[in-house]
Amino acid sequence: MRRCRYRGQPKAHLQHVLTAIPVNIERLSGQPSTEETPAPRPPTAFQTYLDQHGISRSKSWRTLGT
Repeated sequence: MRRCRYRGQPKAHLQHVLTAIPVNIERLSGQPSTEETPAPRPPTAFQTYLDQHGISRSKSWRTLGT
């Protein structure tokens, strides 16, 4: 996996993407399955600053459609 089989950046990128897929699947299959939701992450320094100064946080781009 260290040497690229193809010449040219587009082909090399495609090979890297196609190689990353099974690597990520293997990583995910090795993780223990949990039914509980993960604990929320602590706020970042920027979020803490916004809260301290009473500035409203904008909604996450992930939740804009919901």
